[in-house]
Amino acid sequence: MKDLYYSDKERRQYTRIDSVLPVQFKLVDIRNGQYVSGWLQGFTNNIGKGGICLQVNTIDPALSAQIRERKVKLYIEVELSFYRRPIVTHAQAAWMKRIGTDAEKYLIGLRFESLNFPGYAHLMRYVRVKKIFVPAAVVILLSLAAGFFVNAYFNLKLSANNKKLVEQLVLVNQESAAAQQRASQIRDEKERFSIEITTLQSRIEHAEEERLKVAEMAKSNEHKAGQQIEKLNSLIARLNQEKGRLKEQLAASKTEADKASEALLVLDEKKAFLAKANLDKMYEWLALHQNPRTGLVVSFEGDKDLANWAFVYDQSLAAQAYVYFGDFQKAKKLLDFFAVKAKRIDGLFINAYYAADGSSAEYTVHSGPNIWLGIALLQYTQKAKDSSFVSLAEEIAQRIIALQNEDKDKGIRGGPSVRWYSTEHNLDAFAFFSMLARVTGKDEYRLAAEKVLRWLTRHTYDKTDIPILRGKGDATIATDTYAWSIAAIGPERLLSLGMNPDKIIEFAEENCAKEVSFVRPGGATVRVKGFDFAPQRHLARGGVVSTEWTAQMIVTLKIMAAFHQKKGGAAFAKEYLRKADAYIGELLSMSISSPSPSGQGEGCLPYASSDFVDTGHGWTTPKGSSTGSIAGTAYALFAYYGYNPLSLEE
Repeated sequence: MKDLYYSDKERRQYTRIDSVLPVQFKLVDIRNGQYVSGWLQGFTNNIGKGGICLQVNTIDPALSAQIRERKVKLYIEVELSFYRRPIVTHAQAAWMKRIGTDAEKYLIGLRFESLNFPGYAHLMRYVRVKKIFVPAAVVILLSLAAGFFVNAYFNLKLSANNKKLVEQLVLVNQESAAAQQRASQIRDEKERFSIEITTLQSRIEHAEEERLKVAEMAKSNEHKAGQQIEKLNSLIARLNQEKGRLKEQLAASKTEADKASEALLVLDEKKAFLAKANLDKMYEWLALHQNPRTGLVVSFEGDKDLANWAFVYDQSLAAQAYVYFGDFQKAKKLLDFFAVKAKRIDGLFINAYYAADGSSAEYTVHSGPNIWLGIALLQYTQKAKDSSFVSLAEEIAQRIIALQNEDKDKGIRGGPSVRWYSTEHNLDAFAFFSMLARVTGKDEYRLAAEKVLRWLTRHTYDKTDIPILRGKGDATIATDTYAWSIAAIGPERLLSLGMNPDKIIEFAEENCAKEVSFVRPGGATVRVKGFDFAPQRHLARGGVVSTEWTAQMIVTLKIMAAFHQKKGGAAFAKEYLRKADAYIGELLSMSISSPSPSGQGEGCLPYASSDFVDTGHGWTTPKGSSTGSIAGTAYALFAYYGYNPLSLEE
C-alpha cells in the first residue's frame, strides 16, 4: 500500500522534543459521534502549534483505512509528567504515512479541532521549555565547567602564592639569623681589635718610658745605652707597625659592621612585612576550617587518625581568635554548638567532638577543657558586648565549683572521674573564676578564685629547687605552668605571694628552652629555638619545640616587658621584648602550608618540631610532617599580637 497524503499545505511544521509523550486515542465516527474503536496506543515527540505527529506501531487495517478515508476523527489523551491530568482534545488526520516494512505502522499528522481546549497552554509551554532545555543545559554546563576551571586555576594560583609567601618568610628568617650571627661576629672582632690596640699602645708607652730612662743612663755608659736604645726603637717601631695594621683591620671591621647593620635593617623590615602577611594568612586558615554545619574547627589537619576531631580546648582558642579579629559571627556559631547541640555528661562537656556532625569523639571529661570553654565564652561576652553565653559560663563554673567543694583544700581535680590534680587546670580556674566575677559581679566566683590561689600556693609553689610543680605531689616540670602562672595570676600578685616572676622565666629558659633541627615538609632542615614540653634530660627522645607552648612563653615575655616598663625598668623591658621577638621569628621559621585543598596553601603551624613523639605528659604529638595545628597556630597569633587569653581586657 502506498503512502497517502492529503496536500502539502496540510503538512504541519513540528518541533522535535527530547522526550517521548505517551498518547492513547479512540476513533470517533464523524457522522454520529460514536466510538468505532477501543483505546489504541501511540506516542509523539513532534508537536506543533496546531497539532501533533502521532506514531502508531500497531493498528487494525480496517481502522487505518477509516482514518485514511477521513471517516473518523481521533479522541486523544496526551500524558504530561508535570500536569496532573492528561490533556484531552479531538483531532483530525491531516496526513498519514506508513513507516518501516510493517504494513500497519504509521505516522499520522493530526490537526487539533480547536486550540482552546484545557491544557493547550501547558502543552505549548512544555514544547518551548523542551526546545530550549538542551541548549540551555549545555550553556549552563559549559558555564559551570568554565567556572570550575577558572576557580581551580585561581585556587591553584592562590595556593602557590600562599606557599611562596611561607617559603619567603622562612628564607628571610634564615638570612636574618645568618646576618645577626655575622653582625655578632663582627662586633666580637671589633672588640678584640680594640683590646689588642689598647694593649699595644700600653706596650708602646712602656717602651718609650724605658727609652727615656736609658737615655738618662747614657751619660755614664754611652755604649751600652746606645745598644738598649736601638733595641727599644726597634721594638717601638714593630709595635707601631702592628698597631697600624690593627687600626686598618678595625676600620675595615667598622665598615663591614655598618654594611651588616644596613643589610640587617633591610632584612628586618622585610621580615616584619612577611611575618605580618603570614600571620594574617594563618588567621585565614583558621577561618577557612570552620565547619559550616556545626561551627567546629578540626584540631589537626593532616593526621588521618585525628581527622575530623575537634578538641574542646582547641575550639576555645579558635573562638578567641575569631573574637580578637572581630569575627563575632564565626565565634558565635562555634559557641552556639556548645550552648545548643553538644552532648554533656553530668553538666560538663566531653573532651572532643566530631567537627562534621557534632557527635561525640570520646567520652572523657576533664576540667581543663571545660574551663577553657568558659574562658572563651567570657572573652566573647566582653569583646562582642553580647551576654547570651553568660548563663552557659555560669553552668560550667557551678560544676567546677562542685568539684572544688569535694576537696578539703579547695583544689580542682582533673575531672569528675579522676583523682589527680593539675596545676594548669587550677591556674585556668583561677583566671576563669576571676573573669566571671568581673562579668557577673558575684562574690561567689571571686571567693572560688581565692580558694584556688590558696591551693596553688600550698601545693604547687612550695619548692625552692623547682619553682612550680606540675600538680599536687608531682614534681615533673611542665613548661606551660611557668608561662601560665604569670599570665593567669600576674607578676604583681606573684611577687606578693613570694614568687619572683623573673626567676620563673629564668628557670623555664634554663630548663626547657631548646634548639633543634626542624625538617620542613619539602625536606629542607632549619635550626629553630623554642620551648620543649618538658626538660630534655627527662626524656629519651631528645629536644622538641612545641609551637603552642613557645607561643605561650612569648605572651608571658610580653607581659613581663609591660610589667618592668611600668616599674621604670626600661632595660629589663627591652630585653624581654627582644627575646619575645626572637622567639616569634623562630616560630615563623616553622611555618608550613596547609596540606588540604580547602586550606588553599594558607600558612599554619605544626603542633611541634617532631611528629608522633612523647610530650612527657601522657600524650604524643600528632602524626604527619605537615600536620597543621589549631592550638599552635591560634596561640602564635596571640603571641604576635600580645593577647593574653587568661586576662579579661578591653
